Amino acid sequence: MTTFFSYGLLMFFGHLRDYSRWIFGCDEKRLKDKAPWVQDFEDFYTRRLYRRIEDCWNRPICTNPGSRIKVLERKRAHHKAPFENTGKEIECLNLGSYNYLGFGDPDSPTKALVFDALQKYSTSTCSGRPYLGTTVLHQQVEKLVAGFLKKEDALIFGMGFGTNSTGIPSIIGKGGLIISDSNNHSSIVIGARTSGAKIKVFKHNDINDLEWVIRDAIVNGQPRTHLPWTKILILVEGIYSMEGEMCPLAKIVELKKKYKCYLMVDEAHSIGAIGPSGRGITEMKGVDTADVDIMMGTFTKSFGAVGGYMAAKKDIVNFLRRAAVGSMYSSSISPPACQQILASMSIIMGTDGTDLGRRKLDALRENSDYFREKVTNLGFHVLGDYGSPIVPIMLYQPAKIPAFSRECLKRNLAVVVVGFPAAPLLLARSRICISAAHTRKDLDDALEKISEVGDICGLKYGTVKSSR
Repeated sequence: MTTFFSYGLLMFFGHLRDYSRWIFGCDEKRLKDKAPWVQDFEDFYTRRLYRRIEDCWNRPICTNPGSRIKVLERKRAHHKAPFENTGKEIECLNLGSYNYLGFGDPDSPTKALVFDALQKYSTSTCSGRPYLGTTVLHQQVEKLVAGFLKKEDALIFGMGFGTNSTGIPSIIGKGGLIISDSNNHSSIVIGARTSGAKIKVFKHNDINDLEWVIRDAIVNGQPRTHLPWTKILILVEGIYSMEGEMCPLAKIVELKKKYKCYLMVDEAHSIGAIGPSGRGITEMKGVDTADVDIMMGTFTKSFGAVGGYMAAKKDIVNFLRRAAVGSMYSSSISPPACQQILASMSIIMGTDGTDLGRRKLDALRENSDYFREKVTNLGFHVLGDYGSPIVPIMLYQPAKIPAFSRECLKRNLAVVVVGFPAAPLLLARSRICISAAHTRKDLDDALEKISEVGDICGLKYGTVKSSR
């Protein structure tokens, strides 16, 4: 109720101010020979909320995304003025980057091999994959990814977001049906909309609702014609990036087999981060990778690199090589980044001859569970599952978004806050990302400061003790 009230005040006074500007002619100075980029009503949220708290986002950092980073201080005269860098660097504990296993740190064990690749192949191929953009490193990455996931073949893309947004339209189109989880990432949403296929959404992680949507789609067929769908594709994520929750993959596979649908799983946040050997949600839930038709993931999280992949049967991957525009027409992954993927994945698999990968996976799981339990016991509302490195702390009210971010920065904590439209309007949150590189001292220090900020901002909504 207080969140509704806060947004009600924002909208009332915002519209009142807009109306007064129109009454008193404050907008007459605008160019009259050109159409505005956006209408005032469309831009209302941006002008009246986002720009006033814009300092909570786009903060430039001056170091690598390790467990500790330096954030460049910015200031501006008022919320309409541009930011000016003061030159001051603020050293912070990093609780926002996706560097789950610490391979993005400056002392990463992959560093020497990456620099060797830089010396041999340079920073870019300056070409797309079909032309002169494929090196032996790209071929090795695809082979290693396929072996890691126990699939026949894999195709890598230069951009993780583009893997979904350009890959999905290649595998389904007009006459097909996409059944998508309501909390799927925007890259999946854009890819689905671009495909031309019909889209139906089921409630987040709700197996009963998923089955109802599938049955209704099969019974009624395509709109108007009622012809059978050319194919039905279920799209889910391994770990949902804004909730830290894992999908009930085993039950989804049962439905997929029962109704003869196809299944694609986005493992951007789960591959290399969960499962006894880091093989993601299939290993975590005891599902055979053969039961997932297309496995998608990115290299920007656990592997400390860039780009994404799709792994499937060889004939599907061969088709994607010819049809996926994100691979055909954009530059291929930088060769040093390919070497980073090869080295980090080999460490996770243990083929480097050490147990470093195992120790990193254990550290990530222990750190994530420790932080989740402690912050829940402090009285915060926390989303997600144990084992997930993403720990969202609920803020709810719009005024608490900037308050939490700014108070944490004062205490040398770099955190990510998320509001509308990246999260539902009434469910603003701070998304904490835990890393294997964090020490127990780092986490205890963060918990103490977050508890202090929680008291100041009134964020301790509940006192229920955590239980695994």
